[in-house]
Amino acid sequence: MLRFWKVSFQTVAAPVLTAVLYLLIFGHVLEDHVQVFGGVGYTSFLIPGLVMMSVLQNSFANSASSLVQSKITGNLVFLLVTPLSPAAWYAAYVGASVVRGLVVGTGVLAVTLWFAPAVPVQPWWIVAFGLLGAAMMGSLGLIAGLWAEKFDQMAAFQNFIIMPMTFLSGVFYSVQSLPAVWQAVSHLNPFFYMIDGFRRGFFGVSDASPWLSLAVVGGSFLLVAAIALRLLASGYKLRS
Repeated sequence: MLRFWKVSFQTVAAPVLTAVLYLLIFGHVLEDHVQVFGGVGYTSFLIPGLVMMSVLQNSFANSASSLVQSKITGNLVFLLVTPLSPAAWYAAYVGASVVRGLVVGTGVLAVTLWFAPAVPVQPWWIVAFGLLGAAMMGSLGLIAGLWAEKFDQMAAFQNFIIMPMTFLSGVFYSVQSLPAVWQAVSHLNPFFYMIDGFRRGFFGVSDASPWLSLAVVGGSFLLVAAIALRLLASGYKLRS
């Protein structure tokens, strides 16, 4: 946590600014041209998606970059000689990722609410999907950090997997507006359920059942967490 907080201008302020720019550009251009949920303006619809996108991307980046940075600088050896269990490693890396993701998401929400109202009507969905999404992405970032041996490998993981799945998950549109084939494809993307369930907390409506979304996100988190813990326990790319 201290690592990302010491460079908070880069790790917190910069993602907030990026999300605000997305809101200003897409909201201004598409406000009168895109129809989403009934009675919900496009800019208001966009805010929860941008908040959750920021949470997911920053949660992933924190654990992945922390581990890769420790590998490259060589200070990972100081962690390896400590009597820490795999569960303790997992809790530390993923816990810090969840904190960073939620801090950035809160910052994005605080700033973007100046532009359009997005008052939560079912806040328990916001909390559930915010925490589960951040924990899942922190776990995935831990896997990527264990696999990657240099920054460009981590960047490839983020640019070719995380970014496309995030942008194609309904952040900027409702999947109901897509042709049937692309709706079916979107429903295979677990990121869609994270963002759709999170958005449900603000408007009380969503493209999929929030209980289905919770089951998909919860199951995905358990799977990714189990893989991360197994890799930590085996010392994958840590002791060689």
